[in-house]
Amino acid sequence: MSYRKHPLNIAELFEWHAQAKQQTVAYLDRPFDIAPDQGTRFDAGQLAHTVRDFSARLYAAGARAGDRVAIVKNNHLDMTLAAAAAARFGAIPATIAGANTPENHRAMIAKLKPSVLVVSPTALAAAARAGIELSDPGTKVIVLGELGDGAPKDALTLSDLDGADAPPTRLRAPHESMLIMHSSGTTGVPKLVVHSGNSLLGGVARMERIRFPVLASKHRDVAATSVSFAHGRIVSWVMGQFVLAPKKIVIISQHDPEVAERMIEEHRPTSLEACPNIFQRWEELAYQRPEIFRQVRLFVGTFDAIHPRTVRTFLNVSKRRFPVWLQGWGQSEVGPVCFTLFTRGRMRKISDDASVTSDIGWPSPGFNKVKVVDIETGRRVAKGEPGLMMVATKAQCLDYVGESDRHAEKVDGQWWNTGDVGEMHALGRLKLVDREVDIIPGTSGIELESILLDRLPRASDVTVLGLPGELPVPVLSMVDDKLDPQEWAAATAGLPPMAEPKLVPWDEVPRTATWKVRRLDLREQVLGSKEAIGSGRWT
Repeated sequence: MSYRKHPLNIAELFEWHAQAKQQTVAYLDRPFDIAPDQGTRFDAGQLAHTVRDFSARLYAAGARAGDRVAIVKNNHLDMTLAAAAAARFGAIPATIAGANTPENHRAMIAKLKPSVLVVSPTALAAAARAGIELSDPGTKVIVLGELGDGAPKDALTLSDLDGADAPPTRLRAPHESMLIMHSSGTTGVPKLVVHSGNSLLGGVARMERIRFPVLASKHRDVAATSVSFAHGRIVSWVMGQFVLAPKKIVIISQHDPEVAERMIEEHRPTSLEACPNIFQRWEELAYQRPEIFRQVRLFVGTFDAIHPRTVRTFLNVSKRRFPVWLQGWGQSEVGPVCFTLFTRGRMRKISDDASVTSDIGWPSPGFNKVKVVDIETGRRVAKGEPGLMMVATKAQCLDYVGESDRHAEKVDGQWWNTGDVGEMHALGRLKLVDREVDIIPGTSGIELESILLDRLPRASDVTVLGLPGELPVPVLSMVDDKLDPQEWAAATAGLPPMAEPKLVPWDEVPRTATWKVRRLDLREQVLGSKEAIGSGRWT
């Protein structure tokens, strides 16, 4: 392959890195599912070889240029390698988190109509228990493990494809569809988001390559991540780390505190990224083993709103002189839009302000523009007034698979309707209020959740659900599944009226692959209804 300064196709990414002067080494919490016998340490050459090897297996299974290849598997970085392997001969990979429900898996696969389905045994078994056939007749299935419940009779395993020859390289043009990923799916079946090389590697990943002071990795750094590897965020993260070449990248594919403790203790990262609710789940680890975080100078939260308690907890356990929390706001459809920084000093100065982490900063200059408009009229609202946030960016996705009308509904010229409600303040600074579908008139559910988490130290999660014509309903996960009435009265003093809290154990709260709460499902589980106040028109 011949490369530009930076590749514009995911197929080129790993080969490009293997030829770079400075390289990084990946350390995994468990072996790759697509290379289960190759251990947990991969240098740049081994990563590139794994992509070539899996590309040969996909081609031998029948995938061809222009076909869609669905990758439905347990969370790991090898979702990105498998996608690169498919793109290498011109197929269009779709990465789908194994954490989705069997019903959602089936709905997404039906829209994709893939020629080849790469799937983990756990996803097949879950579908079998639900009485669901994941693949259509004519779709070749590659099972990443032992054949078991739900596997078609003609399914292939990795060993069936040993020794296959690598196909000729055939890259799709930068403006054509290159990779399909899915949205979080908090309000139903996730949308299948189509990105090109231009929009993803040329757009979403652009800022990752910039050597910002404090924020960018240096060659002595150890960069760790624990996110959903099915989402486009990991592609831009990998691109950035391959350009910046820290000493190590550490992949924590399993979000359990026990796994995180092992990997963080062993590798002592200097930067640590995770989904906000994963950080929230790790707070207890920060209290019990603060010393393992002492080297972290940069914490990064993406995918969801973050709460002040979580930010304070992790900044306080770092022993670096000036640790920073970088919080980003964006979407799979448009990539990162805004960033803001939190420091220990800033969090102390405004310790009684629960809305501090609702500050999402400014749009990235030269990359994105944001305007805030009235939900009904589409006209710009005054500063400080809530409205829909619209984004203009070169990183905008091409389409939704099987839902082009839904995609078109969110496009207004150069502007993309995020479906998020926010406010614009002085000098263009933005504040996140809520998702439009989750709106609670007169208040912010995000702020209420932040306040309650601060006032309830034993709460591991708080979700406030708006209900048409009723008081908002708080849903609490307590570490001991108990809540004293006096404790609740103290926590809600001075807050808007709310209904009596519902207690749901943390493990029983329905979550997406990014550990966001699936709010519609939680409504049905707790309230017996999926009815919300917002229209949900732009979800």
